[in-house]
Amino acid sequence: MADAAEEAKQKEALNGQLKEYIAEWRKTREKEEEELKKLKEKQAKRKEIRAEQEKKLNQAKKEEEEKLRKEENEKKAKEAEEKKKRLEEAEAKRQEMLESQKASKEGAGGGKKSGGGAPNDARREMTKTKEQLEEEKKIALSIRIKPLELEALDSDEIKAKAEELFKIIVQLETDKYDYEQRRVTQDYELNELKERQKAQLRQKALKKGLDPEAFSGKYPPPIRMYSKYERRTDTRTYDDRKKLYEGGWEVIRAESLDAIWKEKYEEWSKRPSKRLPKRFRSRGPGEEGLETQKPLEGVRRRR
Repeated sequence: MADAAEEAKQKEALNGQLKEYIAEWRKTREKEEEELKKLKEKQAKRKEIRAEQEKKLNQAKKEEEEKLRKEENEKKAKEAEEKKKRLEEAEAKRQEMLESQKASKEGAGGGKKSGGGAPNDARREMTKTKEQLEEEKKIALSIRIKPLELEALDSDEIKAKAEELFKIIVQLETDKYDYEQRRVTQDYELNELKERQKAQLRQKALKKGLDPEAFSGKYPPPIRMYSKYERRTDTRTYDDRKKLYEGGWEVIRAESLDAIWKEKYEEWSKRPSKRLPKRFRSRGPGEEGLETQKPLEGVRRRR
């Protein structure tokens, strides 16, 4: 009976300890769950803050890009306006110059037309791109070609306007023909100057004893590897003539050393492949032939 009571007490003590352990584990688990919940809430808040920050950054970036695009468009529009203004001023000056030339021509009785623009303007025109030229052409045409207000004109005014336009067309056609003829004459003069240059270069080549087409040809003159004062024609090839200027004393010395080495090597290779040692050689007449064997006999005896 006493043993059963002790076992019951021990069981009760163990159950009490287990209950305490379970209660402590539940408390720690609740604490861990609360900490995990707090961490999750903190993480969600951080995500919201980051999303708001990214949204603000994207908005600021978009506004900056729009601002830059707007500034670029304004700059382009300003440049186009300045360009248009400059072209309008240049066109007005040109019209004034044409009118003054026309007036002077009428006063002088129709003298010969003088042509040729400034070389700087020509260089500037050559450096322009195709798009720039097209844009300038459109602006110039919009300045030159003005709309006709035919509604406010009567028949006589329309007839006078048509005659004026016809005269302008005739003048433009004559200018075009003059420019074409001028181009033809300039091409002819250029070809003539080229021919003169070729003739001068031919004379220069002949004076130096070269081929006539040496300086005026497509390629430079060939290198002459022999004297021009030789009477007979050189029949050697280019490689043979090139080798004359190669080498020197070092090459000759190396060739001579190589020949000497080959000669010595041939002498050495002709010797007999096996030679007896000096003590085993047979002696001449008057010498003892078996003297060389005495040391061997002594060695045998010692053994």
